[in-house]
Amino acid sequence: MLYRTCNLRNIIGCKLNHYNLDQLYYLKVLLGKHHSSIFVKQSRSRSDNYYKLLFNNIYNNLNVCDKKNLDKILKVKQTSTVITRFSSNTNKSSSSDDDEIDKLKQELKTTIQNKIVEFKSKEVGIFKERVLESVPSPNDNDNINKIIESDAAKKAIHPDVIKAKTLRVDLSAESLERNFITPVRAMVDFLLKPSDLESLPKTKRRSPYEDKPPITVYWRKDVEAKAFEVWGSREALIKERIKKEVVHKTYQQNIFTIKRRMKDIRKEVSNEKKIKQREGLLGSSGKVVLTAVIINGSNFLFKLVAWIYTGSHSMFSECIHSAADTFNQLILAYGIHKSVQNPDADHPYGYTNMKHVSSLISGVGIFCVGTGLSIYHGIHGILFPNPVESFYLAYLVLAGSLLSEGATLLVAINSIKKGAEDKNKPFKDYVLMGHDPSVNVVLMEDFAAVIGIGLAGCSMGLTSYLGNPIYDAIGSLLVGGLLGGVATFIIYTNVAALVGRSIPQENLDKINSEIESDVMVRAIYDVKGIDMGNNLVRYKAEIDFDGRELTRAYLDKHDLTAMLEEIKKMSSIDELEPFLLKHGESIVDMLGGEIDRIELKLKKNHPEIRHCDLEIL
Repeated sequence: MLYRTCNLRNIIGCKLNHYNLDQLYYLKVLLGKHHSSIFVKQSRSRSDNYYKLLFNNIYNNLNVCDKKNLDKILKVKQTSTVITRFSSNTNKSSSSDDDEIDKLKQELKTTIQNKIVEFKSKEVGIFKERVLESVPSPNDNDNINKIIESDAAKKAIHPDVIKAKTLRVDLSAESLERNFITPVRAMVDFLLKPSDLESLPKTKRRSPYEDKPPITVYWRKDVEAKAFEVWGSREALIKERIKKEVVHKTYQQNIFTIKRRMKDIRKEVSNEKKIKQREGLLGSSGKVVLTAVIINGSNFLFKLVAWIYTGSHSMFSECIHSAADTFNQLILAYGIHKSVQNPDADHPYGYTNMKHVSSLISGVGIFCVGTGLSIYHGIHGILFPNPVESFYLAYLVLAGSLLSEGATLLVAINSIKKGAEDKNKPFKDYVLMGHDPSVNVVLMEDFAAVIGIGLAGCSMGLTSYLGNPIYDAIGSLLVGGLLGGVATFIIYTNVAALVGRSIPQENLDKINSEIESDVMVRAIYDVKGIDMGNNLVRYKAEIDFDGRELTRAYLDKHDLTAMLEEIKKMSSIDELEPFLLKHGESIVDMLGGEIDRIELKLKKNHPEIRHCDLEIL
C-alpha cells in the first residue's frame, strides 16, 4: 500500500493547480506522520463526510486520464475502510514488495472485522494496528472552511478561461463611431474651415502612399460635433451642403459648355485647315490645275516652234489653243489659292466664289482668244492660201501633244470621279452641275485639246495628200468652233454658281427633317440652302418654337418649391414684377441657347454647312 499511496500523491501533486495546494498539504497531514510505524484505521462513522469532501475536491480537479490511474491505485480500498501507512526497507527488491502486498491483501480479507491486527515480518518486524478515533478539531474545521472559501473566492476572481464566452463581432452592424477622417474631407463634407479643426484632437496614421510621412486624421465623431456646432444643426448643414452642390454643378455645367464650345471651335478650325488642304493648291483640284499648266506650257512652246517651221494654219490654231489653256489655268490656280482665304470684315462669307470667278474669266479668255484667233486665222487661210510645205515636224509635235494632253485628261477624269463618289452623284451630273469648276475647266480644255489635235492632224493630212491648203484652213475653223463651245459651257456653269444655286433637294430635305424632329420646334418655313462653292453650304430657315416645351425645360432646371415659397411671400405687384422679369429674361436667354444647340447639331451631322441662320418666327 505504501508505493500506491506515494504514487497517488505524486499524481495529485503534478496535476493540481495552485488553488488546491493547501488541500494537498492537508491530505498529507491526514495520511499520517512520516516515519511512523503505526497503521491507522479511520473510523467511518465519525469523519466520513470530512474525508469525502476533501477527496472529492481533489478528485474533481484531475483530468480523465489521471482519474483512471487513481481508480487503479485505490482498487484495494473498495472493500475496506482501513487506511494504513507503513514504512519499509528501501533495500527490498521489487519481487519481495509484491509478495508482501499479496500477503497483506489476504490478511485483510480474513481479519477485516478485527480492530487490532498483528502483522509479522522478518524484515519489518511486528507492527500493531489500532482504531484511531480521530475527530476533527474546531481549528481543523475552520482551516477546511477557510480553504474552501478561499478557493471559491479565487475562482470568482479568476474565472475559468476555458468556460468563459467571448462576444462575437457582428459584421452586419454599421457604425462610424471609431472612423477617422482627413482634414480635406472634413472641410469638403462638413463645410469646416481650417481654423475650426485646430481645436479638435488629432492623431497620426500611416500614409497610404509609399515613401510618404504619416498623415494627420481626426475622429469623425469629433468633426461631426464641430460641424453641428458651427452650422447650428444637422438640417442647416445639409441645406448648406445642397447649396454648395448646386453651385458646383452649375460651375461644372458652365465649364462643360465652354469646353464643348472650344472643342467645336477647334474642330471647325481643323475642318477649315483640312478644307484648305483639300481645296487649295495642294488639294486634288490644285494638283490637276498645276499639272495642266506645266503640260500646256510645254505644248505651247513645241507647237510654236512647229508653226514657225511649217506655217500651218491648223498648227497656229493649236499653238494659240495651248497658249490660251496655259493662261487660263494660271488664272484657275490663282482662284483656287484665293478661295481658301479666311473671311475678313469686307468679305464676311469668305472668298469661296473665287474659283467660279476665275473659271468664268478662263472661259471668257478661251472664247475670246482661242476661238477668236483660231477662226480669224482659218478665214485668213481661206482668203489668202499659202503654198503647202512639209508637215513632218508638225506631225511629231501633234503626236507628243496628244500624249501629254491625254495624260492631263486622264488626271482630270480621275479627280472628277473621286469627287462624284464623295458626293454620291453620277459622273455626268457632277460635271454638268459644276461642283468643281476648276477641274471642269481642265477637263473641258483637255477634251477640246485632244479633239482639236485630231482635227488638226486630219486637216494637215488632207492638205499634204491633196496639196490643197484649204483643208488646213478649215481645220483651223473647226478647232476655233470647238474652243467656242467649251468656253460657252464653262461660262454658263460658273455664272449659275455665282448667281446662287440651291443645294440638291434630297440634301435639303434631310436637313429640314432633322430640325422638324426636334422637340422644341413646331414647324419651319422659308427654307433656303445655297451652295457657296468649295463644298460649303449656307442654310437659312424660319423656326416656330414650342413655347410650352421651352418653358418646361426651363422649369426643370429650377426648384419649383423654392419658387412657390417666393411667390407666397409676395403681397403686391411691385414684388411680383421683378420676379416675372427675372424669369422672363432667363427664358429668352434659354431660347437663344436652344438655337445654338440646333445649329451645332446640324453642323455636326452635315459638315458642309458653313453658315446656319435660324430665325425665330
